[in-house]
Amino acid sequence: MAGLTNLKLSLFPNSCSLSSLSSNPFLVSTSIFRRTSHCFPKIFAFSSNDIKVGSNIEVDGSPCKVIEFLHVKPGKGAAFVRTTLRNYVTGNSVEKTFRAGSKAFTFGVYKKHNLYIQPVDQSLRCSGAFGEQMALACVHDDADGSMSRDKLGFKCRDEIEEANIYKETKQFTYKDGAQYVFMDLTSYEEYRLNEKEVGDKAKFLKEGMDCSLLFWNGKVIDFELPITVKLTVVDVDPGVKGDTAQGGSKPATLDTGAIVSVPLFINRGEEIMVDTRNGQYMSRA
Repeated sequence: MAGLTNLKLSLFPNSCSLSSLSSNPFLVSTSIFRRTSHCFPKIFAFSSNDIKVGSNIEVDGSPCKVIEFLHVKPGKGAAFVRTTLRNYVTGNSVEKTFRAGSKAFTFGVYKKHNLYIQPVDQSLRCSGAFGEQMALACVHDDADGSMSRDKLGFKCRDEIEEANIYKETKQFTYKDGAQYVFMDLTSYEEYRLNEKEVGDKAKFLKEGMDCSLLFWNGKVIDFELPITVKLTVVDVDPGVKGDTAQGGSKPATLDTGAIVSVPLFINRGEEIMVDTRNGQYMSRA
């Protein structure tokens, strides 16, 4: 595209007129075009090279979390990424393989060189191996102040769509039968998760605890505990005089029902810090 490197973002009017690939007119709001850096992610928002444990992607229209991944480069053939995914909705685990370098073109404001692009249609998503997608852009030339519209093509391989999952802090307030109730302390709105959705995390969940609820398409699909929690030992063999941190360990039952290994010097009634990721004792509180 001629003069691409000379095209820079400037102050736009409230909206700019574009034409779709079929020449149907429409308006795209440019109120989200800003000079702040956080508004401009990479031209491809998500790539197979970005996959890591904890990444959220959509597979067959469902949100999934990457729980295992492996980048593989065989002696012959193209490199690929092998993943194990947990479906947030069903709780099932599936395996899926992506070609290395696979990318997803998602919606928002993007920058390539000095061109800022506003995607305008769902059809702009990558649709298959080596499929070319077109994006329309409002651009501004600082040299003469002119505004123009252009279309820009991108090539991508397998589609990887990053799941639009966001977190909000809510407080666990109580258990209602088989449901765990979380509350927004500002609006007092309640959110409920069943026992299957909470799973093993229930053993570290305590009333009054602030947790991160995960939302997808406006629905709560999961929650995250704080990384460390303070819990009380309610049952443990008494410590013996002379026991030290290096002297071994013993099982202790906590006030949430969890059983963890603690040093021999820990006694009933003490508060301890526990890592919720692995259930390990960390220290006295």
